[in-house]
Amino acid sequence: MRVAVVGGGPGGLYTAALLKRLDPGREVTVWERNPPDVTFGFGVVLSDETLGGIEHADPVVYEALRKDFVRWDDIDVVHRGVRHTSGGHGFAALGRHRLLAILHERCRSLGVDLRFGTEAPHPDRLAADHDLVVAADGVHSGTRETYADVFRPRITDHRCRYIWLAADFALDSFRFEIAETEHGVMQLHGYPYAGPSQDQDPAAPAGERQPGASTVIVEMREEVWRAAGFADLGEREPIERCAKIFADALGGRPLKSGNSAWTTFRTVVNERWSHGNVVLLGDAAHTAHFSIGSGTKLAVEDALALAACLDEQPALPEALAAYEAERRPVVASTQRAARASLEWFENLGLYLDQPSRQFAFNLLTRSRRVTHDNLRLRDTHFTEAVEREFGCPPATPPMFTPFRLRGLTLRNRVVVSPMDMYSARDGVPGDFHLVHLGARALGGAGLVMTEMVCISPEGRITPGCAGLYTGKQAEAWKRITEFVHAQAPGTAIGVQLGHSGRKGSTRLMWEGMDEPLPEGNWPLVAASPLPYRAGGQSPRELSRAQLTDLREQFTDAALRAARADFDLLELHCAHGYLLSGFLSPLTNRRTDAYGGSFTRRLRFPLEVFDAVRAVWPPERPMTVRISATDWADGGTTPEEAVEIARAFAAHGADAIDVSTGQVVAEEQPEFGRSYQTPYADRIRHEAGVPVIAVGAISSWDDVNSLILAGRTDLCALGRPHLYDPHWTLHAAAEQGYEGPGVAWPAPYRAGSRPPRTGRTDAPKPRLTLGS
Repeated sequence: MRVAVVGGGPGGLYTAALLKRLDPGREVTVWERNPPDVTFGFGVVLSDETLGGIEHADPVVYEALRKDFVRWDDIDVVHRGVRHTSGGHGFAALGRHRLLAILHERCRSLGVDLRFGTEAPHPDRLAADHDLVVAADGVHSGTRETYADVFRPRITDHRCRYIWLAADFALDSFRFEIAETEHGVMQLHGYPYAGPSQDQDPAAPAGERQPGASTVIVEMREEVWRAAGFADLGEREPIERCAKIFADALGGRPLKSGNSAWTTFRTVVNERWSHGNVVLLGDAAHTAHFSIGSGTKLAVEDALALAACLDEQPALPEALAAYEAERRPVVASTQRAARASLEWFENLGLYLDQPSRQFAFNLLTRSRRVTHDNLRLRDTHFTEAVEREFGCPPATPPMFTPFRLRGLTLRNRVVVSPMDMYSARDGVPGDFHLVHLGARALGGAGLVMTEMVCISPEGRITPGCAGLYTGKQAEAWKRITEFVHAQAPGTAIGVQLGHSGRKGSTRLMWEGMDEPLPEGNWPLVAASPLPYRAGGQSPRELSRAQLTDLREQFTDAALRAARADFDLLELHCAHGYLLSGFLSPLTNRRTDAYGGSFTRRLRFPLEVFDAVRAVWPPERPMTVRISATDWADGGTTPEEAVEIARAFAAHGADAIDVSTGQVVAEEQPEFGRSYQTPYADRIRHEAGVPVIAVGAISSWDDVNSLILAGRTDLCALGRPHLYDPHWTLHAAAEQGYEGPGVAWPAPYRAGSRPPRTGRTDAPKPRLTLGS
């Protein structure tokens, strides 16, 4: 096999070494346009997991790396002059030049042909002359661009400028420092990559000692960078200015650049990673923001996986398919974490007014890779200090601290999210709803929400949707609220009121979600006469008189909800239903006073809110669910979502329930763990209103992390409560919590401890005998 590797970075070199080591008969050539001593950046951080893979695959490289690694455990966060240290994290780093030198030496010892200062031939020629072409040519990959129609890359430029610098001394921790300047917020990310020389004479003069070295990255928003004048400065002046801004972190020492330049980070995602015998690797295939230290790590892991798949599979097509199948999920997860981290730093200004220790916790948990629970394991003292400052009573997880909305105090921060059950008859909730909502109330959540309860027969989504447009329906709901209040004292129950708009008259979810009824359809109304899906029923545009009628239907339903003794009312202005349809520019094409500008689109939902608030008991809270993004071009922007939240709060909303999407059928959501939480986070800090976070929050650890970091006030979980009606009780049991934040119903107390399982502590079989 003849192998061409384009790019002499760590990923390309390690791929070459592994392929040659696994099969010395392979002819492996590496083309690198730069000389061997030219590289980007200074230090490289590798995880223990990655090092373990290197040790297993090539002990020679691992041993060489091990000798040069500097290791440390602490992360320092400096915020408004206060430094907080969190320990137990475990990092290993070395100089990038040293890493490349080790890989150069290993490649040469194995017989790899290294061609430095040489442009690789055109990819077409390489593909014709070689059995395999590995494109490890970086974020600006020429190979990827040559076959862009096949790889179909999506490249996103982000909002911050950053520069890689270095200091000639070893920091004693991974350090994040925030500088609030007259031009805006700047941040420093720094870590050691070379420690003081181990064999130097401690009595030697200071000028003769080897103090080590650190990577220092300075980052700021583009507008801050321009306002500070960095765009107009020469080569040396920006570096000197950065050293002055972060003089405390550097101890007054200078910085050096190594020909680094200010740049913006680019996220690279490819639809495919291989084309014929050409395969992408490392930054050519994917990038992950430096704030989680994953660029070199991912490239090295790519190399390990590619080499293994080539060794395991019978032919090249199968090997490349296996490589992509193995790596893509790992990379996607890392990129989600990296994006969360990147966006946290882009929006750093939102968090500056947090208490310093909570700010540090927020920073540490920004990517969702580090959570409340594993931070407790790493540094119990730090985490408990954050909890005390937050207001957690002793031995109380954040999720079990109370929260007050107007006259209602919730005993914990868990909400059973509204979930349509499609099981009502003529809008009347029956025994199923009693059992469904009653079970979740007994399960310990602080607040249990009904599904969207419709204000009219025409406002239903399906024939199975529940309503509050008749007295019989109100009586049926009162039966449920009475059960909750009597049998689950301390649990609140809320009603979500809404109208389906253009998304109505469809089949039950399990019969075909959003598909029109085969018969018995009812006419639809909406802000504008636009069908939700191609071929679906077109709604009529609401007239002024109909808008008045709708307001009255909402207030009538709210009065029935009050008489049914609900504790909280939520107005549904999300997911493309009627009120949401007014808010989004994609669904509101009106030319009257209720369409066009942002203010006009907001007018009718606010009128409905005001009308409902006027009849809803003043001591009972009201919340509003919104879609903070439509996940579609031209739709609601995050900035508009903040203004929507701010407007509802000004009209008396006690909290905003922040969801996303489901407004247009052609949406393209970016799913992932807690993927909607950043929208709630932004609204909470910019609009200054309490928020409920939703969307793929599935563990009690996530709930604790989000609440303690100050990204949300309440967490709403849907599917976890379908899987386990007693999710909150079990979360308490698993954390060993017993207190006022949750209460086991007396008949269930015997189940408050996990049942015994089979024996797991039996002696293990002896596999070896001592000599």
